[in-house]
Amino acid sequence: MGVILGELFLYGAIFFAGTFIYSFLNVVIYCVSKKESFSFSGGKWWCCERHISVRDRLVEILGGETLLFCIHKYERIEMALTVFAFFGIMTVVTFLDIDTMEIADGCHLAIVLLALISCFTMTGPVLLERLAGALCVSIPMLVLAMLVPGAFGGGDIKLMAACGLFLGWRSTLISTFFGFLFGGIWAAGLLITGNAKRKEHFAFGPFLCLGMGIGLI
Repeated sequence: MGVILGELFLYGAIFFAGTFIYSFLNVVIYCVSKKESFSFSGGKWWCCERHISVRDRLVEILGGETLLFCIHKYERIEMALTVFAFFGIMTVVTFLDIDTMEIADGCHLAIVLLALISCFTMTGPVLLERLAGALCVSIPMLVLAMLVPGAFGGGDIKLMAACGLFLGWRSTLISTFFGFLFGGIWAAGLLITGNAKRKEHFAFGPFLCLGMGIGLI
């Protein structure tokens, strides 16, 4: 019984830590999208007149579940925390793109920095595979965007370059397949239901992030 209670306490502490970290990410998302500064006071994150929404709570729960998943899946704590950080950045990218149709350059820089850190914390692709990952999808997307204006946003292209550096070319190609698959299904659904016109833009970053989460796992 003592062992079971100890494990429950440990898992609860891990879950709480994940929710606390993602509560901070919620504030980052809000403040970046509103172009406001934020601070921590009285045990709460403050950002102007920010109100806690249902989405905020769901994101916090996602953070707890994500940290539990990473700790359970990866035996080495440094590897688990690196993957958790990657998922955290993907969460910020997802909701920033939904809210503003833009991906802040700080997100790209954070992924590149994490990719450099992952060279020491994770057993993964070698340097050449990472460089290939940074180019294998972003370059074709850039070429297509030049040939077909508006095909892809600059933020999406830079996102694939930065994430390719983290994932390596194999996982990047797998991630791209799933990202385009889910994005295509969403676009088809919008057209069929009449909620979007043929040339209307929608946030594609969330689908790329979902694909990269699948590719990483």
